[in-house]
Amino acid sequence: MKISIITVTYNAASVLQRTLDSVKVQTCQQIEHLIIDGASKDDTISMVEAYKAQCPYEVVVLSEPDKGLYDAMNKGLRLATGDYLVFLNAGDTLHVNDTLEAIVRSALPLRSAKNSLQTVSKQPGVIYGDTAITDGEGKFLYLRRLRPPKQLSWKSFRQGMLVCHQAFYALTAIAKDIPYDLHYRYSADVDWCIKVMKEAERQHLPLVNTNAILANYLEEGQTTIHHRASLKERFDVMRRHYGLLSTVFMHLWFAVRQVIK
Repeated sequence: MKISIITVTYNAASVLQRTLDSVKVQTCQQIEHLIIDGASKDDTISMVEAYKAQCPYEVVVLSEPDKGLYDAMNKGLRLATGDYLVFLNAGDTLHVNDTLEAIVRSALPLRSAKNSLQTVSKQPGVIYGDTAITDGEGKFLYLRRLRPPKQLSWKSFRQGMLVCHQAFYALTAIAKDIPYDLHYRYSADVDWCIKVMKEAERQHLPLVNTNAILANYLEEGQTTIHHRASLKERFDVMRRHYGLLSTVFMHLWFAVRQVIK
């Protein structure tokens, strides 16, 4: 089984090396690492080329102007050839050196509950786990406040994005047919994850919890920097998927929850 790791970069030389290192030390080397760069003007590309020369697995580098983060992510989707794919952006890292082994184990065919001797050849539509938040130097700060449920479904995101994008491994056969909606600048990842889970449900594919921390997420992401605009977009995403009344109710609950805390 091969995993496509998609890393989007733009002038990311100050934070990229730890991302590359976290992939390079994985005990599972059935990897395709796609570096989608927006024509960086710093040392990003020279850093990536040095990394590529050292790796026993395939590293694909595409550097050209793009229309923003999600346009670059769509380029990664189109290039991905692995069985599963994940987005690991510059500054983010795989949690430990056997993280991808946990993904491979979770992707093994499931057995029927009715007949334990009969193997059901259904790969998970999504494999997911927890996320640690790190500072600008990559040091652990805390576990992400929104935690993944034991059993995830597309309806789970009504309560917020319970699984971080970097801990969301999608079956490539599903993901490639669901491009990111460029109408959104900050929340297309939420919309995309919900659409992937909906399609997995339509195909009767399970969503599998690894019960492990899969990613280290850099605290100051774009949605943190542009918090208000991101919240407005997320409201629109939730309204489209869950309906206006449900979305208003959940946002009122979010506000009450913040006051209680």
